[in-house]
Amino acid sequence: MAKKIGIVGLGRMGANMARRLQECGHKVSTVYDIRKETASGLAKELGCTASDTLAGITDASDVVITVVTDDKSMSDIYSGKKDNLLKSKKTKGTIFVNCATISPKVHVDTQKKCQKKGADSLEACMASSIPQARSGTLYLMIGGDKKTFNRIKKILNDLSDGGKLLSYIGEAGRAAQVKALVNMVMNINTAGLSEGLGLANALGLDLKMVMKIFSQTGANSRVLQTDGEDMEIRDHDCYFSAAHAAKDSGIALALGKSKKVNLPLATATLGQYNKMVKMKLGHLDKSGVAELTFKGRGGKGLKK
Repeated sequence: MAKKIGIVGLGRMGANMARRLQECGHKVSTVYDIRKETASGLAKELGCTASDTLAGITDASDVVITVVTDDKSMSDIYSGKKDNLLKSKKTKGTIFVNCATISPKVHVDTQKKCQKKGADSLEACMASSIPQARSGTLYLMIGGDKKTFNRIKKILNDLSDGGKLLSYIGEAGRAAQVKALVNMVMNINTAGLSEGLGLANALGLDLKMVMKIFSQTGANSRVLQTDGEDMEIRDHDCYFSAAHAAKDSGIALALGKSKKVNLPLATATLGQYNKMVKMKLGHLDKSGVAELTFKGRGGKGLKK
């Protein structure tokens, strides 16, 4: 029998994952978002229900996928006093799959809460963005019980290019650690590229020529492909926000501190993204860090 899937958190990632699963023949039974109109709209599109409560999501689901923003949001959906996912009488046997980039400890705590209720949880950390959520080509890093992972592998495969982009990392918390490292290095690379292009611009060099040379030398990186042109033309439509970059760099630095590892580049990068947030530029894509490195920018002249 097909597993009934509930989705919590219907931003562009969660909504597109729901669409993808529905297209692959899975039964998306119910959806939830704190923005009721968003949940109602997606429910109508998918032909499912929009739950008014988190407990109602668990009532109607065998597998619950959550896509929230931070540690507090994760804590709220599992431990909220008035309503949470574990208040359902049907919690036992449910598998919760949590896709947020949050502190590894919170993933571990969440698994303990679920197991105490006879359920289980996995972390499914995503190293991709909105187009990949829609096309089912997310890179997923999984942490948690291996048997639980195998029970819902078909669902995860359909989100990750048939499983080609799916990696089981280990016990709870481990995938979140790897995801923190992925985003730490990505953010450093993005900030570094913005400095290189900002200096090239100040020197009066042709940026297209510079980026071509970067792509053929040791200056090449994935962010050159995704963010280079956006930095040049100031197209900072959000796929991964500067505010999220700040949050994720902070998670990595906390891990470094816990192991007494010095991370000067990550520290400097966090400083840049925190500066963007303070300048009210945190809603921009991470490529917007170029606003701090190109002379005369600083957010001036950008569309609100």
